[in-house]
Amino acid sequence: MTLAGLYVPLVTPFTADGALAADALAGLAHSVLADGATGLVALGTTAEAATLSPAERERVVDICAHVCREHHAPLIVGAGSNSTGDSIEAVAALSSDVAAALTVVPYYTRPSEAGVLAHFRALAATSPVPLIIYNIPYRTGRTLSADTLRQLAEHPNIIGVKHAVGSIDDATIELMGTRPADFAVLAGDDIYLSPLLALGATGGILASANLAAGSFAALVEAWRAGRLDEARALGHRLAALSSALFAEPNPTVIKAALAAQGRIPSPAVRLPLLPASAAATAAALTALGNSSAEIPEKLLV
Repeated sequence: MTLAGLYVPLVTPFTADGALAADALAGLAHSVLADGATGLVALGTTAEAATLSPAERERVVDICAHVCREHHAPLIVGAGSNSTGDSIEAVAALSSDVAAALTVVPYYTRPSEAGVLAHFRALAATSPVPLIIYNIPYRTGRTLSADTLRQLAEHPNIIGVKHAVGSIDDATIELMGTRPADFAVLAGDDIYLSPLLALGATGGILASANLAAGSFAALVEAWRAGRLDEARALGHRLAALSSALFAEPNPTVIKAALAAQGRIPSPAVRLPLLPASAAATAAALTALGNSSAEIPEKLLV
């Protein structure tokens, strides 16, 4: 699998009474792929995967896999935890419809970097699908150096990283200059998509693209094609949109905006998340309108 382009980590729509809204999930999946997304991510953080029952998680993957088959698009599934043994079992259980597993750096227990290497090497040794490392230190409590990421990249069954370190830091600069050519770096912090693409990232896994998949896909393509002025201008507008969408805990504002557009039946989230405020929702809808204003037609997918 070659990791390049826009991958959308879908929200899990709920009805007003909190049930899984299967039809809305399928509709959202179809729409982002039709708008130019390369593939889907199921059971990511944006999907509120930790609050879904086992039956709901299975249903979400089945729906996304069915849509991806129709669009001939790859499906990435979030799998794994801070337990190496449980993570091995979770990845082993993935179906043949899954192109890759998004596997988070072990959280809460805060292993050493050597422990992180051992964890992912154990997963990669037995996984039936390629692994994408989810590097998100502000959630996991574990920062990884560029050297550790390069060592992970040496394993043939580890094909890339979702890089969400909260900045363009020294380790990011070093990684982008020294990573193997066949190891993909995907932006995971939505507001840093444009600068990371400028440094050589191959795409992104971006929650904001639930609302603006066409524009985010266009931004990836603009950088890839070398249309720098257009890419910078679009990147600035989409960064403002992402800032508005992440003003409150993800995916609360995204779901509120989708519900306001009528694309999902309600803005409901599950505890411990609370629904987005009216002010944050209004700001996001304004930013959404501004993000698409005056975008050159040739950039739109």
